[in-house]
Amino acid sequence: MWFMRQAGRSLPEYRRVRADVPMLEACARPDMIVEITMQPVRRYAVDAAIYFSDIVVPLKAIGIDLDIKPGVGPVVADPVREAGDIKRLRTLEPEDVPFVTEAVGALTAELGQRPLIGFAGGPFTLASYLVEGGPSKNHERTKALMYGQPELWAELMERLSAITLQFLRTQVLAGASAVQLFDSWIGALSADDYRESVLPYASWIFEHLADVGVPRIHFGVGTGELLGLLGEAGADVVGVDWRVPLDAAASRIGPGIAVQGNLDPATLFAPWDVVAQRAGRVLSQGTAAEGHIFNLGHGVLPETSPDVLARLTDFVHEHSVR
Repeated sequence: MWFMRQAGRSLPEYRRVRADVPMLEACARPDMIVEITMQPVRRYAVDAAIYFSDIVVPLKAIGIDLDIKPGVGPVVADPVREAGDIKRLRTLEPEDVPFVTEAVGALTAELGQRPLIGFAGGPFTLASYLVEGGPSKNHERTKALMYGQPELWAELMERLSAITLQFLRTQVLAGASAVQLFDSWIGALSADDYRESVLPYASWIFEHLADVGVPRIHFGVGTGELLGLLGEAGADVVGVDWRVPLDAAASRIGPGIAVQGNLDPATLFAPWDVVAQRAGRVLSQGTAAEGHIFNLGHGVLPETSPDVLARLTDFVHEHSVR
């Protein structure tokens, strides 16, 4: 088990370290990457560390003018909406992100046998930030491009997929033991649109990671209607948000693929007996799959008590032993 966003906002030590350091600066400093990645490992008995970064880091590394605004999210100065704009998305090279190799090397040395999970943003989610210019509820400009200019969309997704693949491969070649592709906003798509306009690119990424021999996890939010397609994309594990029970999710995903999830992050604000009851149900439902990585259905919420996360970690391990 591990928690999405375990290396982040809920920990007081994280807030102290990040107090005067902008997010993208923290993501480019090996010392801070190592410290923040290790903080939850020191606090909880989680079975894996997750590399501290942000999905827009590789875009920043190739020269895209963007920043992460507190309380807003990634904001792109010049959105990508025309053919000429897409030309700005050059290939990511390992030397663009030397801090990744340095930080991963230091982390794997400190973690020992405990796995380090690398990650990257999926191509649809990156495309949405680039096209919209920032976070979006409806992804209207992105969908308009996808529907109305399919050739331009294909070029955008090809370039983003290549950038994502290189970012993941850099982490694995430096020592990461697994990777997770966060295509957070694919739940905004219908099954038909995902199959036609996103699935080929996710499949290409996973196919071109096969040679590095590490487990590959695929996750998105609101993907209940897409779970079968996520299973087709080629990952070894499909992350499931809290909206679909894991036994139902396993049936939709299909055989031979493990599941990850899926306790509602808001549950952690309820009394402990409720947390334990609901976590137990997730563990029971997870037995329907080929394998189960216990996690939340999305990231740890900022005001979550670290003590509850520690207690939940112990509960899951004790329950699993029984």
